[in-house]
Amino acid sequence: MTPDAGGRLVDGYSLVVFDLDGVLYLIDQPIPGAAEAVGRLHAEGRPVAYATNNASRRSSEVADLLTGMGVPARPEEVLTSAAASAELLRERLPAGAAVLVVGAEALRAEIAAVGLRPVSRADESPAAVVQGYGPQVGWVDLAEACLAVRAGALWIATNTDRTLPSGRGPLPGNGSLVAALRTALDREPDVVVGKPEPALFGTAARRAGQGRALVVGDRLDTDIEGASRAGLDSLLVLTGVSGVPDLLAAPPQRRPTYVSFDLAGLFDPAAVVRVPGAAVPGGWKATVRDGGLELAGAGRTLDALAALCAVGWAAEAGSRVRPASPEADAALSALGVAG
Repeated sequence: MTPDAGGRLVDGYSLVVFDLDGVLYLIDQPIPGAAEAVGRLHAEGRPVAYATNNASRRSSEVADLLTGMGVPARPEEVLTSAAASAELLRERLPAGAAVLVVGAEALRAEIAAVGLRPVSRADESPAAVVQGYGPQVGWVDLAEACLAVRAGALWIATNTDRTLPSGRGPLPGNGSLVAALRTALDREPDVVVGKPEPALFGTAARRAGQGRALVVGDRLDTDIEGASRAGLDSLLVLTGVSGVPDLLAAPPQRRPTYVSFDLAGLFDPAAVVRVPGAAVPGGWKATVRDGGLELAGAGRTLDALAALCAVGWAAEAGSRVRPASPEADAALSALGVAG
């Protein structure tokens, strides 16, 4: 069953794969209702997985963090870009090979756990450089990585998230640090492991067996694109980085299957919508006008969003929307779109 058939979204899937930052918590603070939603899935006996581009924590640390927020999680349910990067390097390098680590101690620990030797300097002849987010990463770390890559080391980026969410707004993420090294080297990393690359979601989807997996994320450029590239359905929740203006301007590979304000959309058919949506007689009407979109009519706020996506995506009209009725003005305000 899906919202299209009047059923619960979650009932159409055998596994729910959650992003973490922006979906379950912001930095270390739980998002209201998230713990209850995951707890409800556990109570119903539904398998879950957690896929994160954050390379600054090990799987066991992520599980402990979630459990401390009231979300019971086991390390084997957690898929991190740090662990996936270490696994990739283990496949490509001989045991004991030196790997220059740029990032947090968790990334060093994952490298050591697969039988490789983490180092910090280019003069230790590393066979590879692995670059992940760490709040203490500085110029010296990037300089050593630059020298090592120029000397022939394989360059692996755990992820290329430009920003990471915080209570004060988006902050520089690993992608911003990768960009600095990219500029210095005038080339791209040899491999990017995390989202939007499909590896993390592909690993999670295999756990669903013959069933279907649903990816829940807050970022169009990582979670939603990664799900699309892995061939999976996705639910965009509006509790993190990407908002409605981003959604309206999204290219095809970054368009989710469903949208909800928060995780209530997993269970409540009235709290989720499939995008784009078909026109509803007597409901909302979106039209292209003066290079933007105009919304008229009345109805459920999320149905207005579905109507805007249908017309806006077809016409590539962008994110500028103006209301043509008081009800439309209220809906756009609720969606965070300036009229």
